[in-house]
Amino acid sequence: MKVILLDYVYKHGVAGEVINVADGFARNYLIPRRLAVQATEKELQRNAQLREQAAVKRAALEHRLNELAKVIDGVELFFGRRAAATGKLFGSVTTQEIADQLMEKTGVDINRRRISQQGLRELGTHIVPVRLGTETSPELKVTIVREEEFADFMRKRAAAAEAAAAGETAESAPEMDDVSAAEEGTSAE
Repeated sequence: MKVILLDYVYKHGVAGEVINVADGFARNYLIPRRLAVQATEKELQRNAQLREQAAVKRAALEHRLNELAKVIDGVELFFGRRAAATGKLFGSVTTQEIADQLMEKTGVDINRRRISQQGLRELGTHIVPVRLGTETSPELKVTIVREEEFADFMRKRAAAAEAAAAGETAESAPEMDDVSAAEEGTSAE
């Protein structure tokens, strides 16, 4: 059945488009929810106005997605997981967990399906692209460390951030291991 979409329908089109869909999909879903109307001569004439409105909506949506991409580009997320000696995780860090932590950290709610990655299954730092359909493709930096080392890792990151905020660079700030070794050396004397 030919229908004219009145609103955006995921994976089918935007308002104003004339598309072919299954009869049941049109009768049972699109038309009752006022997402589409049957493509008659009268409706096709009104379609020109809908196309203009759709172009405005599309431009606004594109602008919002670009703003969203700027907010989430380069965000760092950290996870502590149990892992084997080889670095393989017992399980994985899923796209839903990435989306949840991104929501916590930035307040931006992203559908997990827009995070273009299978679950992450190894320790280390991973660059994960996010599909927003915009000019820029934002990337998240996901770091996975061993569960036992996660608290120490986060403490070191906080100390490095404080040092950077205090004007020191992270490289000139003494490492925690170096400080504890220096303390042991002075107490042994």
